[in-house]
Amino acid sequence: MSQWEMVYGIHAVEALLRHHPKRVKQLWIAEGRQEPRIQAVVTLADAARVPVQTHSRQSLDEQVDGVHQGIVAHVSPSQIWGEAMLEELLDRAEGPPLLLMLDGVTDPHNLGACLRTADAAGVQAVIIPKDKSASLNATVRKVACGAAEVIPLVAVTNLARTLEKLKKRGLWVVGTAGEAEQDVYDVDMTGPTVLVMGAEGKGMRRLTRELCDFLVRLPMSGSVSSLNVSVATGVCLFEAVRQRRSR
Repeated sequence: MSQWEMVYGIHAVEALLRHHPKRVKQLWIAEGRQEPRIQAVVTLADAARVPVQTHSRQSLDEQVDGVHQGIVAHVSPSQIWGEAMLEELLDRAEGPPLLLMLDGVTDPHNLGACLRTADAAGVQAVIIPKDKSASLNATVRKVACGAAEVIPLVAVTNLARTLEKLKKRGLWVVGTAGEAEQDVYDVDMTGPTVLVMGAEGKGMRRLTRELCDFLVRLPMSGSVSSLNVSVATGVCLFEAVRQRRSR
């Protein structure tokens, strides 16, 4: 089993069985878990001819480092898309594309939350650097609640070079920075847009920042100076959604 990855949690396992059932090699269920949500996942596994085994809760605890909710799937390794996938996604996009780029987000909980929000906002792809970034592991999948199985996660060698290519395709780059003069509500994101979110504390790297067409901030009224990156991502993405629906 060492060559397999672990996906755990009801939402994450259910999404995997619905969208990529061939990746699931085996399903473990904790003894005594008979609730309808678990049984619905077992039904999906049976339909996909995935072997289902019952094990003690302790055995599941030993499999994963997190809250598994009584269900663990052994799956083939994750697929992270390469840069060429961006071209295909943009060619297939209906209406102005909306992409999310995460510059240096290393916490898997934040990456998972950003994937979940990006999927809800209709983002075509989430772009991360191959280095200095969280990757697609079990924690990310659990936090993403199934979004990691449906939204393309694209890892690129150089964020700045990728931004240059996207700008040549007509996309506008909107980056977030605490010192920006414009609020996120004042920038038009109804056209083809790449939203760039930097790491907490450090923010975007210099080259990434220099390639932004617009720098925006979130207006902060309280005593804290910034928001968690996944929360800030949600605010910015759904401002883009609001603008596009209003238009």
